[in-house]
Amino acid sequence: MEESREKAKFSTYIEELDAAVDRLIDECKLPSQDDCLIRDMIITALKMKLEENATLDLKIAMMALKEMRYAFKVFKDYQRFKKVTVFGSARTEESAPEYGLARDFAGAMTQHGYMVITGAGGGIMQAANEGAGKEKSFGLNIRLPFEQRANRFILDDKKLIIFKYFFTRKLMFVKEADAFALFPGGYGTLNEAIEILTLIQTGKSTPLPIVMMDVPGGTFWKSFVEYVKTSLMDNKYISPPDLNYFYVTDSVESACAHILHFYRNYHSMRVVGRFMAIRLKTRPDEEFLKRLNRDFGDILKEGEFHIRGPFEEELSDTDIVELPRLAFMFDGRSFGRLRSLIDAINDTKGDVVFPTERRSFIFL
Repeated sequence: MEESREKAKFSTYIEELDAAVDRLIDECKLPSQDDCLIRDMIITALKMKLEENATLDLKIAMMALKEMRYAFKVFKDYQRFKKVTVFGSARTEESAPEYGLARDFAGAMTQHGYMVITGAGGGIMQAANEGAGKEKSFGLNIRLPFEQRANRFILDDKKLIIFKYFFTRKLMFVKEADAFALFPGGYGTLNEAIEILTLIQTGKSTPLPIVMMDVPGGTFWKSFVEYVKTSLMDNKYISPPDLNYFYVTDSVESACAHILHFYRNYHSMRVVGRFMAIRLKTRPDEEFLKRLNRDFGDILKEGEFHIRGPFEEELSDTDIVELPRLAFMFDGRSFGRLRSLIDAINDTKGDVVFPTERRSFIFL
């Protein structure tokens, strides 16, 4: 039995049942780094039954796991591509200028190597799938009694996924995204906007570029920002740095440039013990480090910013080990300032390091 499984604390507290699960895992001959995770998933399912959960509870857990498994399977073959998730009203008419804006934005992003994720419905979602084309599109549909049939630009494609639950669908919108684009919409669009901002503000998701797009002269997102400033920030429900998470524009070129700039030098980040490690595509010089320590020292719990190679945990995971790291002890709360730090990282120049494949990370 693997050492990792020997150390596993999760148990049904029925010795014979735990042993049977271990034998099953052994027979499957799974990679050693995964067998403990699979074991715990099986134990979790058994405990739900042993604890006499209601049949409805079991059905919810079963369906959620099945939906996630299938979605992971679909996205697995496209991990090398960056993706932008697009939100907006399902009721936008094809003749509306917002429709054309979403279509043009999606088409422009595919020219930069991105794929596009939408909710697969009509309106803005259809526009983005049209602009990206079926080959570069994903559709994450939801079973609803109205409004949400898959649009013709993603219908019957293997990258169309139909969910029963909003929460599993939302997980995939965020997990697979490298950027977000929000267009005018209703409750659903605002819900997605607030949820994404909340995930990033609380550190449950790493910072990602968020563009809020409207047609020239449009006031949808300008009004939203005004509300955020006067009703949230002025009342100290949020802090001024929390405005750093999003960028409002009426230009496709400006929106694309904002997203691309985010990955100019920044690659990804990971928490390793007490440290945050930001992977960089170029190695900054000492003068740049001095500026970081001067301008962003307020986000440090202690110590300073420094450049290093991969941590031991990253080496054991073979987790993008070829890139240099900006390592520091983050205070765990200044995520708006962390977003500004990424902008500063992207504005620096340094020795070029070859970039690697896409890797996203969500804090859990």
